[in-house]
Amino acid sequence: MFTGLIEEIGTLHRVSQRGEALLLTIGASKVLEGVGLGDSISVNGVCLTVTSWDSRSFSVDVMPETYRHTNLKDLPAGSPVNLERAMAAGGRFGGHIVQGHVDGTGLITQRRVDANAVVFRIKPHDDALMRYVIPQGSITVDGISLTVTGTDGGGLDVSIIPHTLGQTVLQHKKAGDTVNLEGDILGKYVDHLLHYGSRSVSGPSAPRPAGGLSAAFLADNGFI
Repeated sequence: MFTGLIEEIGTLHRVSQRGEALLLTIGASKVLEGVGLGDSISVNGVCLTVTSWDSRSFSVDVMPETYRHTNLKDLPAGSPVNLERAMAAGGRFGGHIVQGHVDGTGLITQRRVDANAVVFRIKPHDDALMRYVIPQGSITVDGISLTVTGTDGGGLDVSIIPHTLGQTVLQHKKAGDTVNLEGDILGKYVDHLLHYGSRSVSGPSAPRPAGGLSAAFLADNGFI
């Protein structure tokens, strides 16, 4: 589990690709402190497993499922990436619950200045992701815990303070760039429970059976 508070910006040193499988080598410093084989590190919001490391970099495998549903496949060598180690059990919880399980990608359609902040307008590539997005709710953008400042049929807005902008890859992002999106885990579980019944298809774009919260549903699932 992660918090969405980025620890440092790393540099993608090397990309080895075989079909839809990637091996990434990423330059870093802070996230290498105490690192071990099999540790989890969030890379642009994607939970990945450390397979090797040295004093200046670490390597991770990207499987086809992750390749297809994140922006990691679009990053050339030299790209900056957001990095965060998995949360320690005794750590301070400063963001929100982030799994590192990206729901999909979104397109930045606008970047504008609002006094001391920068506002990004993001349109998910899969409109069904909007079911997990509510004003003043939490969303993860490239691994960053952010607050949704507005929504409509065209997407969502997030507002970035100068500190967050300067400490993350968002400082380099512009209209036309793609970002990884992870909805609030609480919303995803509520959505699943309310529409439980179809196990054959999964994901935010899966068809949902009719119905909703009812006394019968609560009784059938052990709530009452």
